[in-house]
Amino acid sequence: MDKITFTFSDTEETVEFFVVEQTKFQGQQYLLVADSEDEEEEAQAYIFKDLSVPEDEEAVYELVEDERELEAVSKIFEELLDDVDLRMNE
Repeated sequence: MDKITFTFSDTEETVEFFVVEQTKFQGQQYLLVADSEDEEEEAQAYIFKDLSVPEDEEAVYELVEDERELEAVSKIFEELLDDVDLRMNE
C-alpha cells in the first residue's frame, strides 16, 4: 500500500495513512485510507475527498462527514474491495 502524509492546516500536525483504494464519484475524487496496513489488526478507516486545485502544487483533502455522501462512497469502496466491510462510526 502507498503511504500518504496529511498535514492539518489548523494545527500543523502530520499523520501518516495507508491508501487502501481510490475512486471517483459524481466527478469528485475520493481516497479510502487506513491508519495501519497490518491485515491482522483492525484498522481505523477514513474517506477523504480531494479538494485540490489543478494549479496548486499541494493536494488538499477533506474528511467526508456528510452522512449521505459517506454512505454512497462507502458502498462504492465496498464493491471495489469485496473482502472489506466498512462500518461508519456514528
